[in-house]
Amino acid sequence: MLVQALYNVVDSIFVSNIVGESLTAGEDALTAVTLAFPMQNLMIALGSGTGVGINALLSRSLGEKKFDKADSAANMGVLLTFVNYLVFLIIGIFFAPAFIRTQTISAIISSYGATYLQIISCCSLGLFFQMTFERLLQSTGKTFYSMISQATGALINIIFDPLLIFGIGPFPALGIAGAAYATILGQFIAAMIGLLCNLKFNTEIHLSIKDITTPVFSTIKEIFYVGIPSILMMSIGSVMTYMINLILGMFSSTATAVFGVYFKLQSFFFMPVFGLNNGLIPVLAYNYGAKYKERINQALRFAVVLAVSIMLTGTLVFQIFPATLLGFFNSSSEMTAIGKPALRIISLSFPIAGLCIAMGSVFQAFSKGTYSLAVSVGRQLVVLIPAAWLLAQTGNLNLVWFAFPIAEIASLTISVILFKKLYKTTLATL
Repeated sequence: MLVQALYNVVDSIFVSNIVGESLTAGEDALTAVTLAFPMQNLMIALGSGTGVGINALLSRSLGEKKFDKADSAANMGVLLTFVNYLVFLIIGIFFAPAFIRTQTISAIISSYGATYLQIISCCSLGLFFQMTFERLLQSTGKTFYSMISQATGALINIIFDPLLIFGIGPFPALGIAGAAYATILGQFIAAMIGLLCNLKFNTEIHLSIKDITTPVFSTIKEIFYVGIPSILMMSIGSVMTYMINLILGMFSSTATAVFGVYFKLQSFFFMPVFGLNNGLIPVLAYNYGAKYKERINQALRFAVVLAVSIMLTGTLVFQIFPATLLGFFNSSSEMTAIGKPALRIISLSFPIAGLCIAMGSVFQAFSKGTYSLAVSVGRQLVVLIPAAWLLAQTGNLNLVWFAFPIAEIASLTISVILFKKLYKTTLATL
């Protein structure tokens, strides 16, 4: 996950150094990638949310010694991966340019964004299979191979980014298209490694073309019972970023670029916590199926302490070094002036977010995906977007950033209420 976070940052650093006819070509390209992010996040939401459903069902089935059901979960997961890709192939072909144009009136930014998003969407097969194969490995405790798959894909991306963006050596200078091609190349290689690791090392499950192409609707229903709330929860994140892009666009495209830079930088701290979450879900689900209450409590305590510690470190880094962090992205004086208070204000919410993520993993592992959905809706739709819009009416951009800590406090309140309810009705009875 740390390598993936490094890719997120390095990719944007290269994009911010794109040279074009305009003096602000790098910033325009960075803004374009930020405008494409809601759709990219939607892809990740569909793939990752489906993976959560696969993960929970497969791990629970193994814990209950229902091995045929575990195989069915794995094979139906692969089938659903094909379906997910077809959805975004259609979106990429027909809707990508229009989606970018809804967020900006700049012809240059629209052109950059449409080019980037069409490539990413139409070639997203590698992304979806990478996520599915990594989830299968995580479900059976093969996290080392999952790490190898993801790390290799991210490293390939980092290596090919400058080669394809700037045209180094025999490679053509493709600009922002090069960034997109480097991304999909890394995803395809990661997917291939994930497939090979599952076939060779994941002996707990058995994949076959016959089983993959024979739908088992009862299994698909169980996958989506847990997965759909997760998909919706992450999709709400796409709505949030889209709306925040629109709100920040009321001030300037530079404000939007700063938001994009923030998202890349925060991944250094959020990605490890999400990785912890991915590892925690099958552990909790397995021990829930096996009725090992003390192991559940131990795993949860460890996860909470580690998650909050990671996020507290992130807060300190953002508070102390905001100008240095922004400088990596070829920031103009305007971007630095906007970005310094933004990073400091938003990062105040990091420790609270770490605690909420840990509690969310409990909801998902115990098939209470609707609880996670309620927390996400409360945070992002009910609080964050309205708060950001209201604060934007003051004309003070710095106040808009306070919407993030406000929303995180609301998220924590809802999470604690639902966790107490879950503990009384489920954990206390084991």
